[in-house]
Amino acid sequence: MNLTDLSRRPAGWLKEESPFRDVVVSSRIRLARNLAGRSFLSRCSERQVREIAEILRRVLLGGVLKDGAFYVDIASTDPLDRQLLVERHLISRQHAESDGPRGVAVAADETVAVMVNEEDHLRMQVLTGDLELEACYSEICRLDEMLERHLTFAFSSRFGYLTACPTNAGTALRVSVMLHLPALKITGEIEKVLRSARDMHLAVRGLYGEGTEAIGDMFQISNQTTLGKSEEQIIGEFRDQIVPGIIEYERRARQALMENRRTAVEDRVCRAFAVLRSARLMSSEETMYLLSQLRLGLNLKIVEGVSVRMLNELSLLTQPAHLQKFYGREMAPSQRGKARANLIREKLGGPQKRPSRRRKL
Repeated sequence: MNLTDLSRRPAGWLKEESPFRDVVVSSRIRLARNLAGRSFLSRCSERQVREIAEILRRVLLGGVLKDGAFYVDIASTDPLDRQLLVERHLISRQHAESDGPRGVAVAADETVAVMVNEEDHLRMQVLTGDLELEACYSEICRLDEMLERHLTFAFSSRFGYLTACPTNAGTALRVSVMLHLPALKITGEIEKVLRSARDMHLAVRGLYGEGTEAIGDMFQISNQTTLGKSEEQIIGEFRDQIVPGIIEYERRARQALMENRRTAVEDRVCRAFAVLRSARLMSSEETMYLLSQLRLGLNLKIVEGVSVRMLNELSLLTQPAHLQKFYGREMAPSQRGKARANLIREKLGGPQKRPSRRRKL
């Protein structure tokens, strides 16, 4: 798979229509696994790490993943390609920035990605663009069972699956849901909701996971407890209690805004649309903020002439690595700002730069 080609298509897991499209951006289930009889990566020599990477690469491409899957050797890729994979949520920032033999196996539609030698020997994830946790769990169980036909994982009858970080031991399962919460942010209720989430022992992270900020009003909610609960219990809490509760809070906040501050909301949305269609310089952060306002306006039926598909496409294409891949060259930040604004105007049908005219003498 050519990563340049990958950068020019929308992520396969993004969906245009779903019951919770207005709030839920994506859902992910992740499993961590380590090979039995092998040390954790922090205790391995480079030769041992390389052996683990080669064993797992062969197994993953030997029929475990479906046809069309591809493998990227992260150690041999350039920083731009690594950032591209981070932006598409196929690898973590830690995986991109670390050293040593490591890689990622990716399904053709990008709904499945398996990181090799991240923190653990294997970090497998299934990603979807809706609140389809049962479907994610079913697929990741299939993948886990396929791998266990070829590999033996480190497991304790007392502690469950053994992981490099004790917080992942037990089921070694993480459920993450990416939520778009602009109304809670506007009304000042977001801290109350996030504080309640933390009180429930949930992790709250930004767009790209651990250590990142919630740009574009995107918040990633995930479980912190993996020991002492079954996989079904963890998923059930997210499906039936945690996520529906946050969705309800956000929808109520949107309704309150439209009832009490309609003109202010319409002004915020229309200004965002106008700037996106007219600006000549745009940073990543400003773009994500304005796209968040436009997404809110679309869901509240304030604006027309733009689709969820377009917003999803722009959210990806305007990220630094995607932008440089799209134009086929590396750019300084100032160059990216200009190129990003040009791309947004082109996609949204904004005014283009007029050709210069020479004065007649």
